[in-house]
Amino acid sequence: MWADIPSEEIRQTFQPLFESAGKPGEMAVFTRHEQGRLHCEVIAYFSPAAAAVAEVFDAEPCAKPPCAGLELLAGDDACWSAIFV
Repeated sequence: MWADIPSEEIRQTFQPLFESAGKPGEMAVFTRHEQGRLHCEVIAYFSPAAAAVAEVFDAEPCAKPPCAGLELLAGDDACWSAIFV
């Protein structure tokens, strides 16, 4: 799922849900900067385990993005191997 929402708001929504779920390795939010015609856009990608967070931001389902160019916005560093295997 993806949404174009301010990063700090996503972090603040994600963190309590992440902690209450026991900090699962497959729960994460990633961002990617994409070039637009007039400006850059930051797109957030929510892992399936972060669906509750994605719903808060009206994110739309999408295919899993390639990990190249992604940055971890929220979640544990171990999520890379849990999600992108």
